[in-house]
Amino acid sequence: MKELSTRAISGALYISLLILCIYWQYALVVLFLVFGLICMAEFKKLIDLKGNISYIIFLVMYLGFSIWCLTPAVNTGFSEAIKILQVITIFVQLFLIKDLFSEKTIPLFSSKRYILTTFYLSSSFVFLILIANNDNTFTPMLLLGAFILVWINDTGAYIVGKNFGKQKLFPSVSPKKTVEGFLGGLFFACVASYFIALFTETLDSTHWLALAIVVSVFGTIGDLIESKFKRQAGVKDSGVIMPGHGGLLDRLDSIIFTAPFFYLFLRLFPYVS
Repeated sequence: MKELSTRAISGALYISLLILCIYWQYALVVLFLVFGLICMAEFKKLIDLKGNISYIIFLVMYLGFSIWCLTPAVNTGFSEAIKILQVITIFVQLFLIKDLFSEKTIPLFSSKRYILTTFYLSSSFVFLILIANNDNTFTPMLLLGAFILVWINDTGAYIVGKNFGKQKLFPSVSPKKTVEGFLGGLFFACVASYFIALFTETLDSTHWLALAIVVSVFGTIGDLIESKFKRQAGVKDSGVIMPGHGGLLDRLDSIIFTAPFFYLFLRLFPYVS
């Protein structure tokens, strides 16, 4: 009971901090800067990467794109840089999906460690900021909607999986995840997408429904990939900063992996509506 209370308080503080900062552009940039540095420290331990180069790369990338978002008048080459970053990021993430399904362990040779810290972690925080500044306009409700979909998907998957789960989804990486849990999370996220569309007044219900599917699928994959990194490192959690939950990376792994695909959909949907 004490552990459950600790977990609830820790989770409530995390959600409250995010919601408090999400409506103020500068506070959100600072919050994700801190979150990114913490996640980088946790991820570096998981992949056994020494040195501070990855922190420098993160700061240059994150602050560079954040400044562009905060000063839209200074946007020379901004769109082109985003497109290049998106192509490389998604390409790296597709390779991680390949490693998840085809490799017993994720290969972690020296150069790949830096590729992962740059285009798996650093760039994902860039895309979180870009989601909140979609089309050069501060749109915090888009980002909040993305987080809500992740939270509802995770909660729905846990409840359905715990009570009805029988068929394992990926037992070699995460024995507790089930197919029934995944489908339950997807169902609840799809239902929630209607209410997100209704109350945020950002995108229509069809687009939010599509984004619910994107979040459920890629969020689950992101969770599995981080679980595989932890299994290779021989640890249960990525860190201890959130009592009852583990590390911050444990809480953000789904949204981190989803963010580039979420932003890609935002850029594409005017052409497919």
